[in-house]
This record gives sequence, structure tokens and C-alpha cells, in this order.
Amino acid sequence: MSKTSIKARLDMIQAFANFMDSGSQSATVIFYEDTQPTSPAIAADPNSALVTLTFPEPCIKETTITYVELHPTNTATVIKTGTATWARILNGAGEVAADLTVGTDISLANTNLVLGGTLFTTSIKLKP
Repeated sequence: MSKTSIKARLDMIQAFANFMDSGSQSATVIFYEDTQPTSPAIAADPNSALVTLTFPEPCIKETTITYVELHPTNTATVIKTGTATWARILNGAGEVAADLTVGTDISLANTNLVLGGTLFTTSIKLKP
């Protein structure tokens, strides 16, 4: 679906924004060091989690006809030393919203995370 109408894109983006802020908790993004699952439906290995960042509520900073931009996350402490290879974004109900490949879909200043270090995101833009 590379050629969708503006109205359809806006509807998809609004639905995504509603999905992200649903649930009783805040949306999160978790960075992992292992191989990314082939589908967001496949559970992530919790032993490969390096750090969990939390978005403010609401987590949506801006919606345009081409993307949804999320607010910056909190600064969180890295719980395990490793190289971040992918990230999973979860909504406030803990449901998977998106999987991102580090270096392709999301960039980090340094992918080598060290136990006790800190990490935060300044901007994440998701496209439908």
C-alpha cells in the first residue's frame, strides 16, 4: 500500500495514536541485543533486554499526513551490557505496536550499551 489517499493515511495515523495511548500504563520502547523476531507477534526474549524507556502520556507529539512523532522518552538505566540490535515499542496496555531495527529504522548515538549507563530517545517518527 504505497499509494494511499491522504484521508486513509490520516485515519491510519490517528488509529495508531489511539492505540499507543491505550491501556493503564505508559507506552514503552525496549532495546534488545539478540536477533529480531520475524514478526511482532513473536515474543521477545526478556533475557536479551538491555533497557526499557518510557514515553510520557500522551506519547504522541505530532501527527502529520506521513508520520506520527512520539515525545522524547525518560532517561533509563541500562540493565545489561550488550549491543542494541533492535527495539520493540509497546502501547500502554503492553501490546506490541512496532519492531524497529537499530541502524535502519532507529538510530542510536552508540549501540554498545553498558550496564549502569543511561539511554533516552529524543525523537521517534513512525510511518504508516
